[in-house]
Amino acid sequence: MAVNKNPLSSIETLGPIPAHLARSVIEESLRNAILDGRLPYGTALRQQALAALFGVSRMPVREALRQLESQGLLKVVQYKGAVVASLVEDDSLETYELRFLLEAQALRLSLPLLSDEDFKTASDCIDSLEAETDFEKIGTLNRLFHQALYSKAPNKKLLALIENGLVEEERFLRFNLEKMGVGKLCQDDHRALLRHAKARDVEGCIKELEQHLQRGVNAITRYLDSQKLKQL
Repeated sequence: MAVNKNPLSSIETLGPIPAHLARSVIEESLRNAILDGRLPYGTALRQQALAALFGVSRMPVREALRQLESQGLLKVVQYKGAVVASLVEDDSLETYELRFLLEAQALRLSLPLLSDEDFKTASDCIDSLEAETDFEKIGTLNRLFHQALYSKAPNKKLLALIENGLVEEERFLRFNLEKMGVGKLCQDDHRALLRHAKARDVEGCIKELEQHLQRGVNAITRYLDSQKLKQL
């Protein structure tokens, strides 16, 4: 009879964790395992099991799980506790609408303050995206490109909300980019965004962002439709 492998066994720990770093180390380890699929959708994460794995008390585990829940990577389910959230929820289209409002505002605040170094960071991300074939790295590079354009916005709470949306998109891209078939198209969008940003054309940049995010909406719609067909 086959033995079910414990998903937590895929997480490597490197000895005792200093108390002041426990929460961040646990959060980062679990985030990476969720994003790369080692902790699949529906996996229940028990506080006691995680505390034993990392050799810490339950307090930093609880704090890490709360952070991951706020990022949309976990959700609390009755009788199961914290479980890994699905790649795409039914409200994902609403999330994209909200993302546009937030990211457009970030562009308004950040774009006039961006430096040549910021533009180079964004350009380097595009160059790496053009050559990258690892979908895990593609998801990360996509997030870093957008963050480079928003980085100078002085509203830190706004940037935190945007990061949550980008992390959610990163997770989706890692698992679905190949099926979406929009890799090269995305780079055309990114280059257009960067071109308007360098020209300090805020409204042109926002228009490109809207078109870029609409492609994400279209991909999400196709994904949700395919999932509904599988359930018929």
